Amino acid sequence: MRDLANELEATFLAEMLKSAGVGKSRESMGGGAGEEQFSSFMVKAQADQMVRAGGIGLAESLFESLKESSK
Repeated sequence: MRDLANELEATFLAEMLKSAGVGKSRESMGGGAGEEQFSSFMVKAQADQMVRAGGIGLAESLFESLKESSK
């Protein structure tokens, strides 16, 4: 259940990072089509690292909720 909660938090954080413009191609001297294609992998890796570093507490809240509902 904890792994699932961590994955949900990472997915949430990845969406927030995308909304903030992380991984967006730069106007000048950008990486072109390759950068655009692989930017989602970078955003996901950053979100996963954020969760491993403690995240924003969403995973812990989800885990506790899942634990309570499984009783």
